[in-house]
Amino acid sequence: MTTATRDLAGLTDRIAEIAPGLRVETGPGATGPYAYDASNYRVPPRAVVFPRTADDVVAVLRACREAGVPVTARGGGTSMAGNAVGLGVVLDFSRYMNRILDIDEEARTARVEAGVVLDALRSATALHGLDFGPDPSSHSRCTLGGMIGNDACGNRSVRDGRTTGHVEALEIVTADGVRAVADRSGLRAAEPGDAEAVRRVARLEADLRRLVEEHLALIRTELGRIPRQVSGFQLHHLLPENGFDMARALVGTEGTCAVVTAATVRLVATAQASTLLTLGYEDVVEAAEDVPEILRWSPSAVEGMDEAIVATMRARRGADSVTGLPEGRAWLYVELEGDDQAAVNARAAELLDVLKAQGRMTGGRVVESPAERRSLWRVREDGAGLAARLVDGGESWPGWEDAAVAPENLAAYLRDFRKLLASHQLTGVLYGHFGAGCVHVRIDFDPATETGRTVMRRFLTEAAALVVEHGGTLSGEHGDGRARSELLQVMYSHRMIAAFAAFKKVFDPEGLLNPGVIVDPAPLDADLALRELPLLETSFGFPHDEDGFAGAVRRCVGVGRCRSDAGGVMCPSYRATGEENDSTRGRARMLQEMIRGETVTDGWRSTEVRDALDLCLSCKACSSDCPVGVDMATYKAEFLHQHYKGRLRPRSHYSLGWLPRTSALAGYAARPVNALLRGPLGKLLARVGGVTTKRRIPAFASRRALRKTLRTTKAAEPAKAVLFVDSFTRAFRPEIAGAAGRVLADAGVPCTPQDGLCCGLTWVSTGQLNVARKIMARTVDALDNGDDRPIIVAEPSCAAALKRDVPELLGTEAARRVADRVHTFTGALTDLADENWSPPPLPENVVLQTHCHEYATFKGRRPADLLRRLGVRDVDEAEGCCGLAGNFGFEAQHYDTSIAVADLALKPRLDGRPVIADGFSCATQIDHLAGDRDIRALHLAELLDPAADQPGETT
Repeated sequence: MTTATRDLAGLTDRIAEIAPGLRVETGPGATGPYAYDASNYRVPPRAVVFPRTADDVVAVLRACREAGVPVTARGGGTSMAGNAVGLGVVLDFSRYMNRILDIDEEARTARVEAGVVLDALRSATALHGLDFGPDPSSHSRCTLGGMIGNDACGNRSVRDGRTTGHVEALEIVTADGVRAVADRSGLRAAEPGDAEAVRRVARLEADLRRLVEEHLALIRTELGRIPRQVSGFQLHHLLPENGFDMARALVGTEGTCAVVTAATVRLVATAQASTLLTLGYEDVVEAAEDVPEILRWSPSAVEGMDEAIVATMRARRGADSVTGLPEGRAWLYVELEGDDQAAVNARAAELLDVLKAQGRMTGGRVVESPAERRSLWRVREDGAGLAARLVDGGESWPGWEDAAVAPENLAAYLRDFRKLLASHQLTGVLYGHFGAGCVHVRIDFDPATETGRTVMRRFLTEAAALVVEHGGTLSGEHGDGRARSELLQVMYSHRMIAAFAAFKKVFDPEGLLNPGVIVDPAPLDADLALRELPLLETSFGFPHDEDGFAGAVRRCVGVGRCRSDAGGVMCPSYRATGEENDSTRGRARMLQEMIRGETVTDGWRSTEVRDALDLCLSCKACSSDCPVGVDMATYKAEFLHQHYKGRLRPRSHYSLGWLPRTSALAGYAARPVNALLRGPLGKLLARVGGVTTKRRIPAFASRRALRKTLRTTKAAEPAKAVLFVDSFTRAFRPEIAGAAGRVLADAGVPCTPQDGLCCGLTWVSTGQLNVARKIMARTVDALDNGDDRPIIVAEPSCAAALKRDVPELLGTEAARRVADRVHTFTGALTDLADENWSPPPLPENVVLQTHCHEYATFKGRRPADLLRRLGVRDVDEAEGCCGLAGNFGFEAQHYDTSIAVADLALKPRLDGRPVIADGFSCATQIDHLAGDRDIRALHLAELLDPAADQPGETT
């Protein structure tokens, strides 16, 4: 046992002694994802602790102080400056300390634990007509503790300012393990009956008051000069004229002075009326020139972005994912709010006329549609991720993403900043809070090479001097972290730097709280995550990633949208478990650790990586919802292929992975096979095959039923398309093929059925890529026969495999030609149907479960949109995965997670309304969840079937 191992064991033993039952995780499988946040840095911790109470935090800090081990507090891990990574113990507050303790409607305050996600607080306060003002773009996953640490702002900071202005009191634990309360009038012990704690806290406050008295002039002249001056410590809140506001002085200290466990925050009234203007410009400097005039109209938000972000959003999620923008190459969003909608609309129209007269805009409009507004804000909120991996494949990085100047100086600063970029032959993607003078930019640094790091350091040093020259600040809301702390000496005098150091020393004399940040900073180019890595030989080609598999997993830059529980479909396993390791980000970070080969040393054979990927449902939602396009389903397939190469696989890989073959054989004797599987022997076979016995195995269809169905689908006139009869439709529900053929013929798209082929999906999802390639090659050979007719696939997962997996795994022109012809059933009716086609009468409201693969792969062709267009008034879409996800929910060890995922959105909606689910997995899960209730999922083809009163034979 090494000394480090013995020390770690001693620390964990001591924590266990002080706080029995406290969850402490060690080892690369647990700590690997915590080596990263959303910054350029990688700092592997020795342990991760998940406190449940403030007393747990006390125990950890006392044990770490005894052992001399640093402590870093962490919320959602979305820090872009390296504020949330550390060498010693990382405290993850988001897992358990995430309760809303009280909402006082009359006082307009809320008391929350540090790990509360902002959107959770906002949802709770909305019931009282209240809101928490600061709203960073990461609001769906950032925590209040992290916002307090960074002094976060957000899109509406023109109105609501920084987190500082909304904090009434902080409940903290000091470096020596004493609980205290920092409020608007000072510092006091949390437990007045603890005489020792009272004495320590009183001495701490006295030392702080003495420090401020010694630096009054310095603090008054160097701090609080512009609204977004976040860099350094906010000591001006301790000035006599500010009442020694200890709570606000600790906001923005980035966990370097104390650990925040809870906070009392002030709330604001929810606006009664609002509208959004979108303004187009030739470039961001022109946009910035209009900001001073816009601010005269008291907007709640003035946000800017350039064309690269919009282009990437459209490429990733479809051309119609961004609508409502006027012509231009840069845009401003201007939000106006008030108590009366008509008055707000009138102000918006008047402002638009004034700006048109200024002559800088290329166009402008008022966005009245709420759905269009939500879509536009989604583009802005995903800016950091969209800018990280652009449509041309280029990568960009943070590091100088947070500078701010006074809004009236913004245009001049941006003009000089772009000249600085050009002088270093760098390109930046610009966006940010233009109304507050805060500019976010991701730059195409090359932090993987020594030359690139040298350029990066030189540029950042010159950029710091430039923003100071324009009267600005290095950080406007993200904090200094590891990215900018070294540069504080450019912004502040030596005496101010010394005052910061003295302030930290009063709180943390041994320097154990988040060391290397703000005071005694680590070099800005130390601990960078990127380095040059060898190319790995893989089965998938990863054509969109320059460095193959390594470049693909590097897509994850940690913005953490996969940790959101609202909006989009990813990540179902994280939503079910709440564990970082079960998020798309956590898995990507483990794969990055595997490729580095430092903490995870056994490469493709790694059991830690295998375990991290285990609960991935391969839903593919991340490939669409993740702003940088992480495709964990493909990464998992590649890993399983490499991990089990030449080795015995899990039993379910054989029983479920080879299902298309075994089901084809079962069709020749469907009745006796179904009878056998329904009996005791069926449960025995399920156990042997690694399949759960808690589900009923779907009944196989007979070959006779299939032949009968295919006879009815043959077009009576020259066929315009090919109806691909996939393995699941063929084996379990051939009646869907019949219904699809009749609907398409009725819609003017008569089809020729194509039977006997397979997309290879089950072999892909179980990582049997050599077999998948052979299956796919046969399918491509059969379909790429000179025919250019559309290929329509009723099963969404098979359509997605043909559209995406087949060309990416085969990498041939023939595969790409076939993929270009593929349509889902929804897509065919959307794009190919006769304009005069009218479906049979439809119900007024339905529940819809869209297959995840259809959602991810066929952008802009959503079943919900088609149903509404066809006359269904209310489409209640269960946003998220059904939980079955092909083989996943049939595997014995995954049954509980499968049901937990279904409980999130699907199960609560099964209330007797008609249910539409095109995916076989989705329909099977719905049947299982329905139990004895008379609920059956219909394929869209069954709903639209002109012969719906003629049920097909299935057995």
